[in-house]
Amino acid sequence: MNQFHILEKRFPGRRAALKRDILEQALYCFIELGVEATTIEAIKARCETSVGAIYHHFGNKQGILSALFFAAQDDQRQHLDRELANTNSLREAVYSVICSYLDWVVANPEWARFLYQARSAVAKGPFQEELKDRNAKGFRELKAKLLGFGNESNSIVQPFEIVISLIVGPSENYCKAWLAGRVQTSPRDYREEFAESAWRSLQR
Repeated sequence: MNQFHILEKRFPGRRAALKRDILEQALYCFIELGVEATTIEAIKARCETSVGAIYHHFGNKQGILSALFFAAQDDQRQHLDRELANTNSLREAVYSVICSYLDWVVANPEWARFLYQARSAVAKGPFQEELKDRNAKGFRELKAKLLGFGNESNSIVQPFEIVISLIVGPSENYCKAWLAGRVQTSPRDYREEFAESAWRSLQR
């Protein structure tokens, strides 16, 4: 699994080694068993630590689930921010949103699969307000970026709340099919097609 760099960025240093190990093994459990079927006991068995240590670091299963979810979400958004920072036009920005998304999924398929599986549970759980705040912040930042290109931005369809779905929706649908094995061609191979489709979907 290609999850180590994400956990190390989120929980750096030797003192966080046990926390990273618990999260790593929990990620395996969530992917293999499913979010609902995974238990603290199953996580304990994989990481060979005590239940007390798990509760000490994360409180409960929802604490583990949200820690993993937010670590993945932050990494995905940081990747997007780096791509957007180098754009000089609205078209470039739209292309960056798509290419960043597809590249991240292909580079981190286990994390992407987990994000899709866990989103509903996090949205309904005790960390739902944090998730809403994070999503709202991400939406505001992307809106500001896309609307910050002067006259170019006047071409974006309205209302703006549908824009993200227009841009990312088809790519997300294909990525889900790829991760589930229903299609074989890597999403990265269709970067140009999805990016151009997203760009055209925004034109009024």
